[in-house]
Amino acid sequence: MNGILIDSCVLLDLFTNDINWADWSENILERYSKTHVLYINSVVYTEVSIGFVTIEEINNAISELGIKILDIPREALFLAGKVFLKYRKNRGIKRSPLPDFFIGAHASVSKLALITRDIEKYKFYFPQVELIHP
Repeated sequence: MNGILIDSCVLLDLFTNDINWADWSENILERYSKTHVLYINSVVYTEVSIGFVTIEEINNAISELGIKILDIPREALFLAGKVFLKYRKNRGIKRSPLPDFFIGAHASVSKLALITRDIEKYKFYFPQVELIHP
């Protein structure tokens, strides 16, 4: 699959006009949209949707960026659970890290690169995923 999965932090940079990251996120999405199909999954959609009042608003925002929504394969769901167990055994302390594992597992199983700013967990738990980051 010639595509790239986008982490929610990158879209949130744009949608909130983050003073530190909006320019980087906009430039990186524009750059890769010329050569790849850009995707999000339902987890990213959910995390980003919090900032919108209606479903039409978020759908329009995603559509305007030319981003497509992919279902998460069952293999990725299974992998996310296994990697989450490893995280807990490593005494991971983040209260709600599971969304990151869904995203990383999806990129891994679907052989998609991942645009993100949150690289540490992805590097450690999904070393096979190509990360596009600052």
